[in-house]
Amino acid sequence: MSEWNWSLSDLKKVEKNNLKVFSCFSCGGGSTMGYKLAGFDVIGNVEIDPEMMGIYRNNHNPKYPFLMGVQQFKHIPNNELPEELFDIDILDGSPPCSVFSTAGKREAKWGAAYHFREGQAKQHLDDLFFDFLDVAAKLQPKVIIAENVKGMIIGQAKGFVTLIVKAFEEIGYKLQIFLLNSATMGVPQRRERVFFIAHRKDLQLPKLEMSFYEKPILYKEIRSGRGKPLNQITTTYKRWLKRRPVDNNIGDITKRTEGKDSSFNTILVKDSKVPYTLASNSQFIRYDEPFFISRMDVIRIQSFPHDYDFGNADTQYVCGMSVPPVMMKKIAEQVYLQWLK
Repeated sequence: MSEWNWSLSDLKKVEKNNLKVFSCFSCGGGSTMGYKLAGFDVIGNVEIDPEMMGIYRNNHNPKYPFLMGVQQFKHIPNNELPEELFDIDILDGSPPCSVFSTAGKREAKWGAAYHFREGQAKQHLDDLFFDFLDVAAKLQPKVIIAENVKGMIIGQAKGFVTLIVKAFEEIGYKLQIFLLNSATMGVPQRRERVFFIAHRKDLQLPKLEMSFYEKPILYKEIRSGRGKPLNQITTTYKRWLKRRPVDNNIGDITKRTEGKDSSFNTILVKDSKVPYTLASNSQFIRYDEPFFISRMDVIRIQSFPHDYDFGNADTQYVCGMSVPPVMMKKIAEQVYLQWLK
């Protein structure tokens, strides 16, 4: 069985390493499943979104769930937190990062407060990484692993990363930064993400190596069923009819035929290629037929288990907001083998 084709029940077969993880910004639990696949025990989480926390609880039954933002969690008095949280091996987190996306006029968004998702409180998204590091300073885990978008290390955002590096240093951690592509890690998706991986200085651990060269998994290998058909009266369908082999998204078509940049987030998925990044708000249309990809395709592209309970939430939203479990598994395995074994 392929790594991306798995079920939650498979976790019962994983050999445990007796190491503990606490996850912040856990969303639906993508990174949590990666750690579990690598043998770790994820003992708790922090999540601000009630719907995502409900999904997380239904699938993972955490011992210590905190339904709040990290801004609130970091201010909980130490004597009111479980002692076990001060003896964790890894603090995990994926601070919401849309303001650093390479799409749109991102610099204009920096420093402003946004509703990251309807129903949530406004948050300064470019402050959340530092709130996360305040949690790290509080709990003092052996290792910190934080995931973010590639845009964090591009252009003016590099100055922000410089501040992050300094913050890791100030709380007593030695940091390494890796740009990794899930397509080289057994995931049927080209998803580039930056991982900030640090260890407590007193541990005096060696330099971590992160190199992955797994065979790419093409869409035809995971393709299953059909999603909704394209409505033939829509502009999207009319544009799809004008596709050429070189087109990777509807934006390529509008630029060629209409002379305008639009709809680049509507992706054309081709059998002979690894699917592009699955975002929570992107649309994936099959190149060879006027249908969206299937729900099972979404699950497989993100390497989620096929029996995951998404509740009433949109499957693609939950998947697109998560770290692919198999991607995190590969990272966690190396951290264990090189640092924590």
